[in-house]
Amino acid sequence: MNTSYNWIKSYVPGLSAGNQEYFDKMTLSGTKVEGFAPLDKNLEKIVVGHIDKLEPHPNANKLVVCQVDVGTGEPLQIVTGAPNAAEGQTVVVVLDGGKVAGDHDGHLPEEGVSIKAGALRGVPSMGMMCSVEELGFERTYFPEAPENGIYVFPEGSPVKPGDDALAALGLRDTVFEYEITSNRVDCYSVLGIAREAAATFRLPFVPPVVPETGNSEHASDYVSVEIKDSDLCPRYVARVVKNIKFGPSPRWMQERLRASGIRPINNLVDITNYVMEEYGQPMHAFDYDQIAGHKIVVRRASEGEHFVTLDGQERTLDDRMLMICDGEKAIGIAGIMGGENSKITDDVKTMVFESACFDGTNIRLSAKRLGLRTEASGKFEKGLDPENALAAINRACVLVEELGCGEVVGGFVDVYTKKPQSREIPFRPDWINRFLGTEISEETMLSYFPPLELTYDAERRVVKIPSFRQDLEGEADLAEEVARFYGYDNVPTTLPNGEATAGKLPYKQRVEALARDVLEYCGFSQSMNYSFESPKVWDKLRLAADSKLRQAVTILNPLGEDYSIMRTLPLGGMLNSLATNFNRRNKNVRLYELANIYLPKALPLTELPDERMQLCFGAYGDMDFFGMKAVAEEFLRKAGLKGQVEYENTAEYPFLHPGRQAVMQYEGTRIGYLGEVHPATAEAFGIGERTCVAVLDMPAVLPFTNLDNKHYEGLARFPAVSRDLALVMDKSMPVGTVEKMLRQRSGKLLESVELFDVYEGAQVGEGKKSVAYTLVLRAKDRTLDDKDISGVMNKILNGLQQMGIELRS
Repeated sequence: MNTSYNWIKSYVPGLSAGNQEYFDKMTLSGTKVEGFAPLDKNLEKIVVGHIDKLEPHPNANKLVVCQVDVGTGEPLQIVTGAPNAAEGQTVVVVLDGGKVAGDHDGHLPEEGVSIKAGALRGVPSMGMMCSVEELGFERTYFPEAPENGIYVFPEGSPVKPGDDALAALGLRDTVFEYEITSNRVDCYSVLGIAREAAATFRLPFVPPVVPETGNSEHASDYVSVEIKDSDLCPRYVARVVKNIKFGPSPRWMQERLRASGIRPINNLVDITNYVMEEYGQPMHAFDYDQIAGHKIVVRRASEGEHFVTLDGQERTLDDRMLMICDGEKAIGIAGIMGGENSKITDDVKTMVFESACFDGTNIRLSAKRLGLRTEASGKFEKGLDPENALAAINRACVLVEELGCGEVVGGFVDVYTKKPQSREIPFRPDWINRFLGTEISEETMLSYFPPLELTYDAERRVVKIPSFRQDLEGEADLAEEVARFYGYDNVPTTLPNGEATAGKLPYKQRVEALARDVLEYCGFSQSMNYSFESPKVWDKLRLAADSKLRQAVTILNPLGEDYSIMRTLPLGGMLNSLATNFNRRNKNVRLYELANIYLPKALPLTELPDERMQLCFGAYGDMDFFGMKAVAEEFLRKAGLKGQVEYENTAEYPFLHPGRQAVMQYEGTRIGYLGEVHPATAEAFGIGERTCVAVLDMPAVLPFTNLDNKHYEGLARFPAVSRDLALVMDKSMPVGTVEKMLRQRSGKLLESVELFDVYEGAQVGEGKKSVAYTLVLRAKDRTLDDKDISGVMNKILNGLQQMGIELRS
């Protein structure tokens, strides 16, 4: 956003800060200024001159000798080769010792070009008459300037010899460039910046007066408006101007447009551009006689519809784009560009002014799909204030009457389908001071609000927010307004005000840190994979077509198909990482990842998905199923899970070997699974060795962890008793079931149970296996006697008998 400093000053009387002071104070108050460029840079000793006499040069055919009145009483002799120089012209003159920005070809040296008196082909020349290029500008910004030659003031210009030529040309000005954040839509206008400047320098803000305009007729007798898609167009205002008269816009308007980087064209075009910069509200004008049925219809485009825009290009539209139409055809792409079929020509007699508010997101997406981004779309896509539409079009009509461009028809057509709700924020000075760490008085805080057009209701203790301040939503926003005008540099340094911390990580992160420590202690290296994934991974993992794990969140604007969904399993990235290591001939690879998965609660999304962190680790080489089980149990034991983890055989995971996978449960809650990767899955990922993986669901594990309340016991004071049991059972019986029974029957006397042998062979019979355990019994308060030990062993033997297990002889 660029603005003319003089334009800002016209709405903030008394603003006299220098360029650097304005730069600094505006930036500190929250309106960041990127930089500034004085228009009169490298321009010195330049005045208005009048050519009284012109004679041919005695020694050069292409040069002439001019006697120029520069207001000193004595004519100044200047030799020039300008082909358009003539007697009676009022021109721009650089005096001896002056400076211009560049040469006639538009080259602009950093230090400018100094002008000194001298002689040209033997004739003294005491200065120079210059062109707009030598002043540092292009001809497009001075439409009246000749294509080749010196600049000549138009007839009737209110200048006289000796006047400051730079002031006469509007070059005693500075252009400031601002970085406007997207939440401050009001600052995408000169009035918005001027309002901020008035508040910053504690000066009155005086916006332009907009009186009622128009003849005794009414615009509704000329044109009607219908909005068919009100979700994309909450407001549309139309006014009518007849008896159009084209001509150049006044110099003050051209100067302000030129400072904003806009080329002056004619009075009507300049008015629409001027109001767009002043109010931040783009407008468009249609030829009234080209509007079929004299009716405006706002609707979505048809899929595949073709439309020729003002630049002569044919555009292919879709049904997500909004169009401005008449009774028969489309005449403009809403918020982006008008159509060639209704453009303003020199023959126009009556025109319709459009000032509307469109959905910002739709305009941005439509401009992107069309590859057509305009000055108007750049403003509309920010989400404009619908209340501003009528004010802007009324301002344009006032300018039409002031500049004599035509006759404004009275009244307006206003279709307002969705008005913004009024907002109020509680005003609590004590809360604001606590929030900021300041001691600002209530009176001082309230003094900041009127220049910003924030209204205070003393009875209800609330601040009423104007519609153009869409960024003010809560008390923290109100505190920010106080802070930035009080001065961020005046806010004292204070300590954070809140609950003291113990100087350690949150509990959840401590559990995750423990997982990293344990896995790395066990020889695993951390891997990191994208949460974005390809749908192709589902087929590699052999998921069924109706699997819930195929119901993933789809990314609207993905980097590509390989990153188009949010993963529902952590295994895709893990197996890809293992495959990469295998294909690079790395042996005995162990990897782990703390991976987030995203499980949608409904599709299409109505709320945020369930985001769960899972500890996934995998390995190939010197790691098998039981090694992965030991690693998982090591982590769970370190995390404080003292009870027994139970394993249940399953075949529900198609990406795991059907006979070598298990579900992990703790106190009836499923906390994860592990197993050997199915050979077909391993082959699909390009892994040529047996691979094992394990997945622990951290939200399920977390409630059972205990890192803070650890109890330590002294060394045992009484001796332990050990007993070995060799058991014969069916081959299909899990040893975990037997171990569970042993723990239950042994009670508090059991210190440990260890499986030390499994045997299958002819000596135990077909379909049988021999399993041997060592039981260690100990009492904390006494030495165990035979009665204690016999009681425990009898309970165990009864349990074995009930399970159909025999002691091996």
